[in-house]
Amino acid sequence: MQLGMIGLGKMGFNMAERLRLGGHTVIGFDFSKETVEKLSATGSKGVSSLEELVKGMETPRAIWLMVPSGDPVDETISKLEPFMQKGDIFIDGGNSNYKDTQRRYAECKQKGFEYVDCGTSGGVWGLKEGYSMMIGGDETVVDHLKPIFQTLAPSATTGWGRVGPSGAGHFVKMVHNGIEYGMMQAYAEGFSIMKAKEPLKLDLGQISEIWRNGSVVRSWLLDLTADALQKNPTLDGLEAYVPDSGEGRWTVFEAIDLNVSAPVITESLIRRLRSREENNFTDRMLSIMRNAFGGHAVKKS
Repeated sequence: MQLGMIGLGKMGFNMAERLRLGGHTVIGFDFSKETVEKLSATGSKGVSSLEELVKGMETPRAIWLMVPSGDPVDETISKLEPFMQKGDIFIDGGNSNYKDTQRRYAECKQKGFEYVDCGTSGGVWGLKEGYSMMIGGDETVVDHLKPIFQTLAPSATTGWGRVGPSGAGHFVKMVHNGIEYGMMQAYAEGFSIMKAKEPLKLDLGQISEIWRNGSVVRSWLLDLTADALQKNPTLDGLEAYVPDSGEGRWTVFEAIDLNVSAPVITESLIRRLRSREENNFTDRMLSIMRNAFGGHAVKKS
């Protein structure tokens, strides 16, 4: 099957390569000329413009977007539309907000295009391990794209599926990432507690390896953590700065709107926000208040 791909970052590039190895034809575009040339060197076809990408494809076309959420998705669709025909398919494989996805679906359907949202997880390991894909959209369109999803997934029958109508794929991926925040925070706090117990001289790398086998808390995330600790057991050269790509906060907003208590995911998001604050004003406020009502010592810089 033929697939157009726009956005050849590390994940998009690896997805294109997995599809090529699976026997599919990939035509890719990226604003980086070097990346386009690299794609062509692997055996896929890199093109230098969106028009060239569309005109080089058979109809009905299926074009996978791997671009940042928000305006870049709308702008890319707008630039593609003049070259496309009714029945062509847009696949948004990025981390778009599901409400934006539902709007884009309605707009595309009105113009005669199809729109599928595919929440995609797997990161840099997807080329080897396969990708987990949570898909939203019309059932007949998803079924048409089945060969693509089967090739990208860990196997033809595992790791992927249509989870509901338009927006459902990105909604489920949003919650997936919210859960990921909570899991990461729990691991981070547990290892921090063990590191702080200095008299026991605990080897965190050894402990992570023990937990990987037979433990209730074993997971792929722990596997990656164990590997990282083996390479850098004291986390030298790293700053306590943790960004977020949006899905965690969207999950918290949804929980509030739905009257669902989600304290773990919420707190993990707050911790990420706090990690970016230099000379934290909140903590300085706490210090000055303790000094004001109790005369407690204030540590000055």
